[in-house]
Amino acid sequence: MFARSVTMHIRPSNIAELNKTVEKDILPLVHKQKGFRDELTLVSSSGSEVVGISLWDQKEDAETYQRTTYPEVQKLLSKVIEGAPQVRTYEVSLSTIHKLTAQHA
Repeated sequence: MFARSVTMHIRPSNIAELNKTVEKDILPLVHKQKGFRDELTLVSSSGSEVVGISLWDQKEDAETYQRTTYPEVQKLLSKVIEGAPQVRTYEVSLSTIHKLTAQHA
């Protein structure tokens, strides 16, 4: 499994708008991507920083998303964030997401 972490600085009082954009516009795009597994969005207690973590079957799936769909996602996010998001990638060494999914099935 592979993970992408995207750190963003959000404009003041835009958390509700961010959540709406992610749910209505971004997640439908991401769900269509080969290898996509899950998305987690974290907001700092100050409300000024957001971290999005997406999980992918393989590194190649995340890289394809980065090249093909992420530019559109960035445009959608530009309404609610300040500056350029910082993207980092990781190999997942341990995850319980597959266990959580199985329990809810």
